[in-house]
Amino acid sequence: MFFDNNNLYNKASKFAIRIVKVYEYLSNTKKEFILSKQLLRSGTSIGANIAEANGAISKAEFSAKVSIAYKECLETKYWLSLLKDTDYIDEKTFVSIHEDADELGKILFSILKSTRINKN
Repeated sequence: MFFDNNNLYNKASKFAIRIVKVYEYLSNTKKEFILSKQLLRSGTSIGANIAEANGAISKAEFSAKVSIAYKECLETKYWLSLLKDTDYIDEKTFVSIHEDADELGKILFSILKSTRINKN
């Protein structure tokens, strides 16, 4: 493991739980299955890639997994925006979850910057 950040892992895990609950709401209540499935995939992938980064055997592998987690975070924000703009989720829900995604993204980007700077 190249960083000890249980806080990031815990944030990503709690975020994934929120994403699963939004997915359940969208599929069960709104009968929306396409966008919500994309949101579920990308939103839960963030934590999975952080977990893989924690088990990386090289700095390059660590950086690659953090990079994937960051990109999944950006994708999740896209799906959230699309769900809001198509009235599947309300503004309050969007803002709350989007802020959490933004926080994760900032942390991941900061880690990426520091690992890439230390590499050079």
